[in-house]
Amino acid sequence: MNEVDTTAVPNSPPMTSSPSARSKGSFLLVALAILGLDQWSKWMIEAHLPQYASETLIPGLLNFTHVQNTGVAFGLFASHGDTLRTLALSGLGTLALGVVLVYFWQTPASNRLLLTALALVLGGAIGNLMDRVASGGVTDFIDFYVGTYHWHTFNVADSAITVGLVLMAWDAFRSHPVPAEAARAEAA
Repeated sequence: MNEVDTTAVPNSPPMTSSPSARSKGSFLLVALAILGLDQWSKWMIEAHLPQYASETLIPGLLNFTHVQNTGVAFGLFASHGDTLRTLALSGLGTLALGVVLVYFWQTPASNRLLLTALALVLGGAIGNLMDRVASGGVTDFIDFYVGTYHWHTFNVADSAITVGLVLMAWDAFRSHPVPAEAARAEAA
């Protein structure tokens, strides 16, 4: 009885990562750095600042205030312990994360601005999703305010997502060079 070696395909190139995947690795490190900073900062707040307590960093401008956000951005759709709503928000977060990942892998390695933007969104989205799955909510603590007007409390992940979305919008509205093949097709 003859056995067929299924581990190798004749005349196929060696299994290596593509240049595109290798060149995107540095952007994945950005996402990992955001995730690490986000999780570390939330851990520090949870360990050293009781919930609802506040520490003034810059009077009249910035506090660290420990709150638990069971909703999405700015506390919208807060679940307040409702398991079904928490699962729904986690499911939507997972779906959004999947969309960002597909967009990331389909983005040309030459579009560094968009890859940076997507890496920021990716790192922030994973950080907030991890919190939501683990505890049903997200730790927010950055309390920016001017006088008596307070912006909604947020965290490092929220900041990364916001900066990433602004960069994505900037990328969408800036002019992109047209590849030579596309230019010839448009001229015909």
